[in-house]
Amino acid sequence: METRNQTTITEFIFLGFHRLQQWKMYFFFLFLLAYGLTITANAVIITTVWRERRLHTPMYFFLSNFSFMEIWYTTVTMPKMLSGFLAESNTTISITGCIMQLYFFFFLGTTECTLLAVMAYDRYIAICSPLHYTTLMNSKVCTQLAVASWLSCLMAQLPLAISTTWLLFCGPNEINHFFCDLAPVLNLSCTDTSVSEMIFFTFSWVVILCSFLLTMVSYCSIISTICRMPSTTGRHRAFSTCASHLTVVTIFYSTVTFMYVRPTAHYTFQEDRVISVFYCVVTPLLNPIIYNLRNKEVKEALVKSLCSRTRLNQKNFGLS
Repeated sequence: METRNQTTITEFIFLGFHRLQQWKMYFFFLFLLAYGLTITANAVIITTVWRERRLHTPMYFFLSNFSFMEIWYTTVTMPKMLSGFLAESNTTISITGCIMQLYFFFFLGTTECTLLAVMAYDRYIAICSPLHYTTLMNSKVCTQLAVASWLSCLMAQLPLAISTTWLLFCGPNEINHFFCDLAPVLNLSCTDTSVSEMIFFTFSWVVILCSFLLTMVSYCSIISTICRMPSTTGRHRAFSTCASHLTVVTIFYSTVTFMYVRPTAHYTFQEDRVISVFYCVVTPLLNPIIYNLRNKEVKEALVKSLCSRTRLNQKNFGLS
């Protein structure tokens, strides 16, 4: 062990999708399209919420925060994955870069958990206490909730990142994944990883499950309130305001809970890589689509913005 500890490893090698090399260009363009659409769709939501005054409400304030988070969440992993399809040999990353990628991936992932819980709380207040909504969810409170979500997750991930820097990596240095996920990284360490595992799994149970429970409690109260509404139209309108969010919550927690709320002994990297593609690529692409397709106000604002831009372009063309 002492001899192994003397070995210096300065970088990791991503194996990525090495079994799909014959189709790598097809996958490159597929994932590049998904990445471009994700960035564009979320940027459009942020711009639309910022430009349309009638969308300056708590619900859309948190939605724009969520879209901003999604842009960076997918950017943490996608560029390195895409470069792996173009590289002649396997893609590498320094140990410091790997730890930073791991840190920001889990920081943004847990921020998504807390933002989903905050958005559920917003819908709970709007439906269950509509008369007090403007008081309880004023701009100051919304800003405090958003800042608390970002800062708490930013600080909470520091112990995991610090404990990972204490690990020694003596070889091999091949990560059987397309990004620095925790289990593949710990699997390469030649020192005791129990501290990092304890920190990670404790935090996973606390953040993921507590955020999930808070979200579900909010929705149990919301559904109970909706069912007691005398008007069918009122029930439909109330449910439509939270249907998109509930869909996103279901997709997100079903994949994340499967991936991270379990012991590392149950990790199978081949299958987990497929699940990782779903929540790193597919889910960030689906989220803005779900919100746009099921949200009448956002669709109307987008149509209005596009029509205004078209008229402006036609006017400029006529003047030229």
